[in-house]
Amino acid sequence: MAHAIATGSLPVANVQELAQTCNSSDEQVTRGQVALCDPQSSPEECAKLGSACQQWGFFQLINHWVPDEVICNLRKDIAEFFKLPLETKKAYSQLPNSLVGYGQVFVVSEKQKLVWADMFYLVARPNEARDMRFWPAHPPSFRTSIDRYSSETAEVARCLLEFMANNKEMRADPASLLQMFQGQPQGFRMNYYPPCRQANKIRRDGKWLTVDVLEGAFIVNVGDVLEILSNGKYRSVEHREVVHPDRERISAAVFRRPCQDAVVGPLLELVKDGNSKARYRSVGYMEFMRRYYSAKLDGRNHLESLKYEL
Repeated sequence: MAHAIATGSLPVANVQELAQTCNSSDEQVTRGQVALCDPQSSPEECAKLGSACQQWGFFQLINHWVPDEVICNLRKDIAEFFKLPLETKKAYSQLPNSLVGYGQVFVVSEKQKLVWADMFYLVARPNEARDMRFWPAHPPSFRTSIDRYSSETAEVARCLLEFMANNKEMRADPASLLQMFQGQPQGFRMNYYPPCRQANKIRRDGKWLTVDVLEGAFIVNVGDVLEILSNGKYRSVEHREVVHPDRERISAAVFRRPCQDAVVGPLLELVKDGNSKARYRSVGYMEFMRRYYSAKLDGRNHLESLKYEL
């Protein structure tokens, strides 16, 4: 399976331990403001979402209808998990050639730079795709919190895909876009970042921009697959996570992906009848993921390799 190639990882030191010996940076960055979007409130806000997808590849979603209680419970239980003794967390360590579990990702060399985070990854939906060996029994409410949050965010993702398809920047058939993701696995990644003198940044026009995050907003990343499906109308941008200079940080990311046998390429309605030339080669999703993981966090090389010379 391509996933075996994609997710292989060497054992690495616990980041919470490494943080005690490495904690400084002289890097200077530019501050930038990512759009705030509330696409349900008005056509103007929906248009803003399309513009943000086109120009930035990122936006902050407000009024996202996920209850505060669900978010607070999730945050509390993730924090409690990462506070567990290291040996307890190691019981949920990733197996060889697997992404699921506690550890790191993209570790293929002892000499490479590590992600400044300890990570715990689960497949949250559909229920039958869950490997309960990796779902901790402690804290006691952990499983319930993940289940409720994944259910709520699955609906948010479905609605966002509809908004993205209907937007004038893309003008695609919502049904064809939703079909790519309907009923497919939802990945859920929890990250623990020790204090470090860095910042939350996205890369735009060759520069890293610091993002001012609004309390309670969701940060939405368009991602590589949607850039290809939209035939380049929407952008995928590099990003790196918030790390506070003095305080620990916890984040939770939800990933929606197509089915394993899907073909990733520009949506047919965007390139048929001479409307526009396809800017990307079509490729099987598993081959796409093999290229993605083989890039080893090396920018957008895997995406650029699929572009046609126009």
